[in-house]
This record gives sequence, C-alpha cells and structure tokens, in this order.
Amino acid sequence: MSDAPYQIVNPEGASRWTLLCDHASNRVPDAVGPLGLPEADMARHIAWDPGTAGVVTALSQLLDAPAVLSDFSRLVIDPNRGEDDPTLLMKLYDGTIIPGNRHADAAERERRLALYHRPYHAAVTGFLEAREAPVICSVHSFTPQLRGREPRPWQVGVLFSHDRRLSDPLIARLMAEGDLCVGVNEPYSGHLPGDSMDRHALARGRLHVLIELRNDLISDAKGQRHWAARLAPLLTAALEDAENA
Repeated sequence: MSDAPYQIVNPEGASRWTLLCDHASNRVPDAVGPLGLPEADMARHIAWDPGTAGVVTALSQLLDAPAVLSDFSRLVIDPNRGEDDPTLLMKLYDGTIIPGNRHADAAERERRLALYHRPYHAAVTGFLEAREAPVICSVHSFTPQLRGREPRPWQVGVLFSHDRRLSDPLIARLMAEGDLCVGVNEPYSGHLPGDSMDRHALARGRLHVLIELRNDLISDAKGQRHWAARLAPLLTAALEDAENA
C-alpha cells in the first residue's frame, strides 16, 4: 500500500471552488505502524470523519471543483491543526487511549509532520495558488453523541471565525430549507488558530466555508450522494449572495 498522504479528485475542475477533506481517511500508513486500536475504534470519529470522502467526491463533480483529500488518519497526525497545537498528535481522544501514540516524542512528531501533514498542506496550497480568486469549502463530520454527553440535535453545522462573508449566506440558505436543524458554530466553534481554514483562507482573505455533517446521515453512499446533491445548489447560491452583498 502506498504511503501517499493525500488524494486529488477532479484536478481539472474548472469552477472557482476548491474542496478540502482534512479527515477523509482512517488509514494508518505502513511507515507509522499499527496504533494498537481495534477496528471498531478505528471506524469511529476519533480516527477520521466518516462519510466525508464520499460527500466531497460527489460535490467535486457537481460543482466541477478539484478536491484534496487526506489519506491518513487524524490519529497519525491531525492535518486540521497547526504545527504547534497540543492536539496535533493525540494520545487520548473521547475516552480512548491511543497505544501507538503513547510514547511518540518530539522526533516522531516531526517525522509525521514531514511525511504527512506538510505534504497535504503543500498540495492544498498548490491548488489554491494556481487558481484565480479561489473559494474554499471544507467538509467535516461529527458524531451524533460524545461519550457521556447529550445527543447533538444538529443535522448540519456551519463553522466560522471572524470572516462570515460566505458562512452567513449559507446558514441563511440552509435555514430557509425549513426541515433542518442547523448549527451556527456548532457542534463547536470555527475559531481554531493554525487550522486549515486559518492557514489557507483566513490568512489570505479568501472566501471560504466549513461544513459539518452529522455522520449518521452520511454513513452510506446513498446518504453521501443525497447531501452532496443538497449542498451543491445551496453553496452556489450562497456564493452568489456573498458576492452580490
């Protein structure tokens, strides 16, 4: 199996959109070795964002947009964290100890940054810098309930920091659908210094939006296609709203 840290979908996509999927895969590359978790834990949200790769792949066709998808588990190293973030290499996540990370030191952290984290972001940077006025859409998923916490009611969330030019129109479009429980900076805040949106969008003044989908709604191909088909026209309309504001 290749240890390539990312996959590109529809690289010749002609629209202004570029899609990101930071947590597309739960793969543990050969160069890292087993993390010591059972398959059931590797299938959980602690290892990746279940369903997002299928949604992003379908969206890339509907929007005619290139997409960059990570191809390593967030437990290897989290591409949606800055290099100085203390949660970059997790040893405990949602009550689960990660045995393979227990003794990971600064040298191992640096090795994983060099092998996976930095090449992924270099690929994202390359696509964005080659495009004129790119617009970024990042897709994540969230678990319906964290251990010991209340169930999460939202079907979809839109996360943002201080730049809400595209987030607000999309939130309005989603709410106008009338049948969705929409999270506004839920299930968590979109302000995370050093994350993908901070690095590739906020720091460059680019239009962007981060979508969170509840992962039980996109657990199979049918659900993934459904949400891609639902989101594509809303994203297109929200971009028009943002640019006409």
